[in-house]
Amino acid sequence: MGLAMSYAAAPPPPPPTHSQTPVGLGVVLPPKTEEKVVKKVDFRNLPCPLPFEEIQREALMSLKPELFEGLRFDFTKGLNQKFSLNFRTQFQIGNNAFYGGNYIQSVTPNLSLGGEVFWLGHQRKSGIGFAARYNTDKMVATGQVASTGVVALSYVQKVSEKVSFASDLMYNQMTRDVTASFGYDYILRQCRLRGKIDSNGVVSSFLEERLNMGVNFILSAEVDHRKKDYKFGFGMTVGE
Repeated sequence: MGLAMSYAAAPPPPPPTHSQTPVGLGVVLPPKTEEKVVKKVDFRNLPCPLPFEEIQREALMSLKPELFEGLRFDFTKGLNQKFSLNFRTQFQIGNNAFYGGNYIQSVTPNLSLGGEVFWLGHQRKSGIGFAARYNTDKMVATGQVASTGVVALSYVQKVSEKVSFASDLMYNQMTRDVTASFGYDYILRQCRLRGKIDSNGVVSSFLEERLNMGVNFILSAEVDHRKKDYKFGFGMTVGE
């Protein structure tokens, strides 16, 4: 019967680890941050701008609702995908001829610039104008100036998909007249309410309520306390 002995050496010590605490210049220099990637703009594939006449479309929805006085009846019938029949009982006849041409171009994904030439028949006067429009998901800003001395600015702030606020400023150099307006556009489940108040004290409101598929009831009101001018109207809109 013999005696057996074994010996195991102690494991080697772990290699030294460097502390994560910065030392030397690392204490002074700021930590590295990821560089922000700048998205390149493809100027050959810019979005199509709105027509020149509609660069203030969002602002006009709140500030220029289709106010009317008395009774109005509208009828719309879609004939096919490209044509429709529209009928309105109110119409205007006048000799205020207006002829013009315009061009507008997107220069960035958010900015559009344009110009126009026009001739006013009742004044027998021609002129040129320039316009700019800048829009994002939350706001729309526009500016227009014409050789006739008219300057128009507008701004729309989209609070949500159903609520937006708008303001505009109109200046006429010939008459030295300045007018500012503030409006709102509120879309409810069954109706849409729009209104405004301007610097002349004129208050207006327009309500469109959906009664049934293709049938809307409309109310219009405009009050000018300074001139003691009051206009009210109601009507129906029928169409697909």
